[in-house]
Amino acid sequence: MAKFAVGSRAVLLAACALLQPAYSAVAADSNQQFEKIYSSEWQWRQSQNSVDEDSDLDAVPSSLPDVSLKTQQAQLKYWQNVEQQLDKLDSKQLSAANKINLAVYKEQIGSLMSDIINKVYERPLSGDTSFWGDLTYMPDQTFHTEQDYRHYLQWLAEMPRYFQQNIDNMRAGLKRGFTLPQITLQGRDATAASVANAAPADNVFFKPFTKMPDTIPASVQAELKAAGLKAMSDYVIPAHQQVLTFLRQEYIPGAVKSLAAYDLPNGKAFYKSQIEKYTTLDLSAEQIHQIGLDEVAKIRERMHQVMQQVSFKGDLKAFLDFLRTDPQFYVKTPQALLDRAAWIAKEFDAVAGDWFGRLPRRRFAIVPVPDDLAPFYTGGRGGPGIYLVNTYNLPSRPLYSLPALTLHESAPGHAFQMPLAAENKELPEFRRNYYISAYGEGWALYCEKLGEEMGIYHTPYEIFGMLSYQMWRAARLVVDTGIHAKGWSRKQAQDFMLDNTALSVHEVTTEVDRYIAWPGQALSYYLGEMDIEKNRAKAEKALGSKFDIRNFHDTVLQLGSVPMKVLDARIDQFIKDGGPSPYQD
Repeated sequence: MAKFAVGSRAVLLAACALLQPAYSAVAADSNQQFEKIYSSEWQWRQSQNSVDEDSDLDAVPSSLPDVSLKTQQAQLKYWQNVEQQLDKLDSKQLSAANKINLAVYKEQIGSLMSDIINKVYERPLSGDTSFWGDLTYMPDQTFHTEQDYRHYLQWLAEMPRYFQQNIDNMRAGLKRGFTLPQITLQGRDATAASVANAAPADNVFFKPFTKMPDTIPASVQAELKAAGLKAMSDYVIPAHQQVLTFLRQEYIPGAVKSLAAYDLPNGKAFYKSQIEKYTTLDLSAEQIHQIGLDEVAKIRERMHQVMQQVSFKGDLKAFLDFLRTDPQFYVKTPQALLDRAAWIAKEFDAVAGDWFGRLPRRRFAIVPVPDDLAPFYTGGRGGPGIYLVNTYNLPSRPLYSLPALTLHESAPGHAFQMPLAAENKELPEFRRNYYISAYGEGWALYCEKLGEEMGIYHTPYEIFGMLSYQMWRAARLVVDTGIHAKGWSRKQAQDFMLDNTALSVHEVTTEVDRYIAWPGQALSYYLGEMDIEKNRAKAEKALGSKFDIRNFHDTVLQLGSVPMKVLDARIDQFIKDGGPSPYQD
């Protein structure tokens, strides 16, 4: 037996030696094929994309995307061809890194195709975004050279074409009853009106021309400013007047009355696709609804503990009313709110090194939400280089919630995580500059809870603010599925939020309308956080004294934005390797 085994082993080793070059060639070929596919597609995809508040622009673009029906169909065909190429790959031959890349890439391509198949382009606006409103972030980019301004002028000149294509798509949706619910469209014409009714020199899109770099000669500056004023009159204002007329005369009056995604054409398939897109999980609406109810019950128990800690006499509803109305929790001026947000952000800086081994190079600004967006905008939003704080209606912006909001939107949340991904040169570009909601929002919500461990919350009320934000996201699981799959009314959803969170009436109103207008997106936050917490608990238990929280956080963030199953697999490997830092330097 032993003699036979030795002889067989020798034969086997000799055969493997002969075959090794062939195996290596196959593996190299598979990796090269895959890298060629995604590199080519990503370069093409970037040429198709639009600009929004999350865009991280290295240069000023010179065009707006083509969103016509013809282009949508061509894009779908392109991605279907990419999918066919991926199916032909021998994935077993891919390197470990490329196996992860493939899992992430397939999720991206599948999501992009799903949106076209479900004609999401016929609804180019959601709860607080729109194809026209998203463009107002462009003038806030830094313009350095004459070429930047030349590109910008070309970009402005494309507005009429871009707006008309989106209006054509919206008309197609209107014709088949695939619109946003009418109730969520009230006041949504304000952003278009603010541009349409502004004088050319006062227009938000003229802003880059009001202060130009000294490196551009005065004569050229004068020429560019004149061209900018002409662009306002010839392109920008007419395009916004066109969409304003369309919204007021056609779209808003003709929009569907029902709130439910299930009531839209092919509504059940559409809502299922949005659940998959935003959560990357295989869960039904019914399962998510029950998870939400269970989590709401758990958080309520902790809320009652805080009420006891501050010796409050009364039930949760009375405590929530107290928090919404007591002047001690509110500031008098917008600047005071911005100042407090900045202070909290600097508090995190003091402890960042205790919780993270790798910090992003990119800094972020803290700025107020633009006035025309603020009335229906969320409390804050963060991304590369920016933390937007909503200073509208100050009695609805409680200080006890500001620490959680700041950790979520600035650092170590969105304005921290997204730059880390973009700066990670070890990742292919399609992973450095892509956002998956379950990962990104799950991480940001995890950061809110992490604030308690980091010592950012100084009073029981701020702890309660964090719990209220946790409750807010858990309640979303109930409300989103309730509205879109279970026939809930707008008031039923609002009452559930008011009964369970410390959000103001104004915030509850804008948030519920956001969920109505944006099916599925609200589900990503809490489900993503639960997955990150599950992985941390698993790693802590498995590694024991070897567990280093900085290594865990660095490992999560090094991935960029990924489906939750990819995160799960990476943390399994992190545990298997003994919990090391993912960085070698």
